[in-house]
Amino acid sequence: SFAFIADWQQFSIPEEVVVVGIENMENFRMIRGQRALFESVLGKVPLLFVSRYPQSSDLCNWLQSISNHYVHFGDFDLAGIHIFLTEFQRYLGQRATLFVPSDVEQRLQKGSLQRYDVQAARFESLKSGIKDVQNLIDMINKYHRCYDQEGYIE
Repeated sequence: SFAFIADWQQFSIPEEVVVVGIENMENFRMIRGQRALFESVLGKVPLLFVSRYPQSSDLCNWLQSISNHYVHFGDFDLAGIHIFLTEFQRYLGQRATLFVPSDVEQRLQKGSLQRYDVQAARFESLKSGIKDVQNLIDMINKYHRCYDQEGYIE
């Protein structure tokens, strides 16, 4: 089920819960089909899945008001990394990490050339001081491809 939290300013969760931001509604709706994926990367910690849509600053404002760790799960493309860096990591610092599955390089090799071409000029200077994020940027640029997070739904 989905729950909309209207009074997010008063909404709190236990500190051990990891907040996972899901960019795509299909992934959000089919979360059970990704259980093994999340456990393989995050372990068996309690998770709260949230969506950043509709796009507003409410989610980031709420995340800034709590001490929980935030993990961003978006498409594996330059635009998705830009969203993570500018809308979340910028404000949350080390409490924010980008969700990067261990097999992302193999999946990028079969990803979308067309979407990469559309994004390349706009994000050609995208860089990150975070090693894992820069490694993902380098992989995307190496293969000139992007991969949709929906590909991880089992």
